[in-house]
Amino acid sequence: MEEVERDAAPTVAPRGSPHAIPGEKYGWFSRLRSYLILDPLIWLYTLVLGMMALPGGLFDRSGRRLHWFSRAWSWLIMKTILSPVKVTGIERIDTSKPHVYALTHASAMDIPFLYVYLPFQFRIVFKKELLSYPVVGWQLKRSGQVCIDQQKPTNSIAAIRSAVKSLKAGMPLVIFPEGGRTPDGEIKPFLPGAFFLAIKAQVDIVPVALVGTFELLPMNTYHIKCRPLEMRVGEPISTAGLTMRNLEAVSDKVKKAMEDLYYAPGSPTTFDPPDSLQ
Repeated sequence: MEEVERDAAPTVAPRGSPHAIPGEKYGWFSRLRSYLILDPLIWLYTLVLGMMALPGGLFDRSGRRLHWFSRAWSWLIMKTILSPVKVTGIERIDTSKPHVYALTHASAMDIPFLYVYLPFQFRIVFKKELLSYPVVGWQLKRSGQVCIDQQKPTNSIAAIRSAVKSLKAGMPLVIFPEGGRTPDGEIKPFLPGAFFLAIKAQVDIVPVALVGTFELLPMNTYHIKCRPLEMRVGEPISTAGLTMRNLEAVSDKVKKAMEDLYYAPGSPTTFDPPDSLQ
């Protein structure tokens, strides 16, 4: 019988990180620095500031005082991780008006990043699972953040109504429309209804790309790879006059704007964390 040769399956090269620095390697010294110095310091900041925030949180229903503690915690982390930051586009935003800020989400470091470099009070829409984290879950619950149960959305009606009311009253809102961290650094499909709150409150949506955080600290590791970071803030996208029937079109428009920001070529340069924690 004639032997039939089968073509070998094509070899697919592994996809690199979207914003990896060519030639940059993170060896044993980087790991030791992270495991023995950076990680313990971050856990220390979390424990100490979390305990300090407890008394204030008992009487701070507005969340403004706890926002200060979150920003102080974030400021310490951003100073510790030895990563220069560049911020572009924020000067074009009228921060006196409430907006919904839609951010890419690739790393646990996104949270301290945005607390330091968004220079105003805001509240975050977060998934219910985060409430199980020690200190962090309590802080989220007491500081006026918006908890969404992705498994049972009907359980979140009260939180959604409160968020819309806060937006209309002037409190900006931060959302991660992908619903969670990306495992490979690429922008993932948005959750259905991600911009429901923006349309309901008739406020602009501001796309924001956090560049380099995936390479800094991806999921399932504690190895912090110190490297330059960048926050790219896009032009506001209006929701004036739109209804729920426009939800998908708005989502597509915001996703395109975030992809343009995130994948645009660029070379982050130094932008020191603000010294003020007001």
